[in-house]
Amino acid sequence: MTATAQSSTQADKTTIRGRLAARKPITAPPEQKDDTLQVVRRLFAYMASGESRREFIKGLTIRLIGVLALVAMPFFTGMAINVVTAPGGDFNQLLLWLVLALLAGVLYLGFSAVGERILARLATTGLYKLQRHLFEHMQTLSLSFFDRQPLGELMSRVTNDTEAVSLFYETAAAPMIRAVFQMLFIVVVMTLLDWQLMLVALLIVPVMLLLTAVVQRISTPAFAKLQEELGELSGFQEETIAGHKVIIANLRGDWAAEQSAELAGGVFDVGTRAFFTSTVQFPLTQTLTMLEIVIVLVAGSFMVLAGDTTFGVVVAFMSYTALLATPLSDIANLTATTLNAAAGGRRVFAIIDEAPTVKDAPAASEFAFQGGHVVFQDVDFSYVPGRKILRHNTFEALPGQKIGICGPTGAGKSTIINILTRYYDIDQGAILIDGQNISQLTQASLRQQIGVVLQEAFLFSDTVMNNLKYAREGATDEECIAAAKEANAHEFIMQLSDGYNTMLTERGANLSQGQRQMITIARAMVANPKLLVLDEATSNVDTRTEKLIQAGLQRLMAGRTSFVIAHRLSTIRDADKILVVNGGEIVEAGTHDELMAARGFYYTLYMSQFKGKAGEISADAVDFVST
Repeated sequence: MTATAQSSTQADKTTIRGRLAARKPITAPPEQKDDTLQVVRRLFAYMASGESRREFIKGLTIRLIGVLALVAMPFFTGMAINVVTAPGGDFNQLLLWLVLALLAGVLYLGFSAVGERILARLATTGLYKLQRHLFEHMQTLSLSFFDRQPLGELMSRVTNDTEAVSLFYETAAAPMIRAVFQMLFIVVVMTLLDWQLMLVALLIVPVMLLLTAVVQRISTPAFAKLQEELGELSGFQEETIAGHKVIIANLRGDWAAEQSAELAGGVFDVGTRAFFTSTVQFPLTQTLTMLEIVIVLVAGSFMVLAGDTTFGVVVAFMSYTALLATPLSDIANLTATTLNAAAGGRRVFAIIDEAPTVKDAPAASEFAFQGGHVVFQDVDFSYVPGRKILRHNTFEALPGQKIGICGPTGAGKSTIINILTRYYDIDQGAILIDGQNISQLTQASLRQQIGVVLQEAFLFSDTVMNNLKYAREGATDEECIAAAKEANAHEFIMQLSDGYNTMLTERGANLSQGQRQMITIARAMVANPKLLVLDEATSNVDTRTEKLIQAGLQRLMAGRTSFVIAHRLSTIRDADKILVVNGGEIVEAGTHDELMAARGFYYTLYMSQFKGKAGEISADAVDFVST
């Protein structure tokens, strides 16, 4: 490998790490205090609150009865041993204690099975409620949230993080509940039997608790880092898979594989440290458990010899010591699962706790369409506070007019549309539609009346018919077919393998760009909006297909106030008004003929698309300003 290639490879590694590290806007900072218990409580709340509360109490009560039966077994066994070791023991009394011990065992099995079944169902319900809450909440978040959060990172939170939480619900939730109450009941019974021997039996417990605390302190940040590393890996893989054509065209397959291997190696290293520090607790807990039993046996033997207790009580305490160690061991075994779930849950709750930036006003009213009269009054806007994207924009669109919007790349054309549809709130000024300030309207009622056809046609992995029906709930097959005919899409749809029932692959990849665009136009017709937005709707198709699309668009725009963003200025020559945007400001406005006669910015922009016709004015004479 040459020195240049080596330096390039090293730069790639540095770049990918730096780029990924910079894209974590909703990840908790490392200096944040440990909130593991709070996160675990929130996870438990999904299975034990709301409509699940009564079922949870029922399952918990049944499980507690089972634990009581389990705790009673060593007591009955100890009493039976006392009968055997006592001079002149009574056989009937021995039989009574043995029957009670057997009955307790049967009750434990029965109640435990029923209780575990209920708690397991609640755990599944909790996971379902969490996943549903997460996805439904994401639908309420504003566009700015998705702008600043990479898709791969979001998918990691929806998949990897919820999978970690799923494992907690499936394997840890119910055992942790049982473990807590089992330890509590055993301590109470041990205290009632012999408080001195109880103190001896609990000597090791503080050591176990301290060990658990130490492991948690070490493992918690390790598991948090693990989920972050998984998010980075998922984000990179999603991005490279989506851009596979660029990877192939530029012969960067080896680079992508190397970067993926590096990120996967980071996941492996962090995961190894995280799981080792947590799993090492199990053998230590087992060792301490055996030591605890030995201590109880030795201390109890001396107490029996001194006449301070009976042999049956010592045997019962040995059983209780083992039963006490079992939940402690369970907790130790579940530490890794719980901490990993807490790390995943923390990242999931970071999304759930995210508030939408665009909200309906407290007294927001429904949009009442009255023709489609749109007015911008001295509008300023910024995506990031302090960095203006649009400045002092004022214009008027009369009902039914076609408004063209043009300008250099990055001038702010799409931003004007984003604030018209209220994907973002403006900094100052006002946007009125039919005299109604859109900031005082409900978002749902506003967007229901605005149809959008984007440059990149997006179709779902479903049938053609269902993609058309997606535009309006309750749309009929006949309405969709009529819309497809109006959009010039019916003919090619009927030539597909199953016509309108043809299944489309992801994003409609089994159709051409023009076919996808015609379906999106038909979908907009099905929605039957009162206002229309077209964002570069014909920029990626050939001339013949463009004519078909334009014909469909003309039918769609008929009688509607329409805003058309265009790079091909020929597509907006017939506009009632053309807004020329440069550097976030509307620098010119008028019809095509008026703007050409003014021989200003629009004239230069238009003539630059027809080289050799610009005359004495060069495109270089005008500054094209991006925002």
